[in-house]
Amino acid sequence: MRLDRFLCETGFGTRSQVKAFLKKGLVTVNGETAKKPEQKIKETEDAVFCNGKRAVYAVFVYLMLHKPAGVVSATEDRRERTVLDLLDTEDRRKVFPVGRLDKDTEGLLLLTDDGELAHRLLSPKKHVDKVYFAEVEGQITEAHADRFQEGLDIGEKELTLPAELEILKSGAVSEVRVTIREGKFHQVKRMFEAVGCRVVYLKRLSMGTLTLDEKLAAGAYRNLTEEEITKLKQLTGLLPVR
Repeated sequence: MRLDRFLCETGFGTRSQVKAFLKKGLVTVNGETAKKPEQKIKETEDAVFCNGKRAVYAVFVYLMLHKPAGVVSATEDRRERTVLDLLDTEDRRKVFPVGRLDKDTEGLLLLTDDGELAHRLLSPKKHVDKVYFAEVEGQITEAHADRFQEGLDIGEKELTLPAELEILKSGAVSEVRVTIREGKFHQVKRMFEAVGCRVVYLKRLSMGTLTLDEKLAAGAYRNLTEEEITKLKQLTGLLPVR
C-alpha cells in the first residue's frame, strides 16, 4: 500500500495533511525518515510512525459521527445529502451507518465496514440500549414514565419493550432522557405520540457502550479508540469480557 494512503487509513488526516507531515520529516518507516508519499509499505509488518505516534492498520474502519439535522442516514440518495457526504473521500470507501437516525434527528451514529458487529448491534435479540435526549411539547409526568416502563402500543403487533423515561424538566416543553432497547421506525417519536405528546427535538447520546464525544461538533467525526471498539465487541459477544 502507498504510504500516504496507509497514513490516511490509520487516522492521520487527509492526503494533503499527510503530505505535509512527510515534507516536514515527521514520518518514519522502520526507523528511517520517509518523504515520498508513493513509497510502498507492508501494512501489518512495517513499523510506521507519524508525528511520534505508531500507525496501526486495522482490518475494519470504525467512525463516530455527530450527525447533524438535515442529512439522511444512508450511503447514497439522489435527492438528499447523506452522512457519507460529511466524510473525507478517504473515509467513505466502505463504511455504512449502523442503523438510522431520522433526517431531523441529531447525535451519535456509528459508521463502519464491520458487518458482523453492525448486525449484532442491531439484532433485536441483543436489546442494545440506545439513549436519547428529547424536547417534547407537553408536560411530562411520572405517569408517562410508568407507561413507558409498561410498554406502549405504537401500531406494531406487540407493545414496545419496557423503556426508561427520565424527566429532566417538566413544562410546556419538557426535557427528557429516554432509553430504549429496540430500533423500530421513528420509535421515540411514536412512543410520545402514543401518550399525546410531540417530539420537537431529538438527539441520540449513546448506543450500547458507545457515547457521543462531547468535543465533536455537529457534522464532525473521528475514529473510535481501541477501548471503544473493544467494549462494543465485548457487548456483542465478539470478544470475551475480561
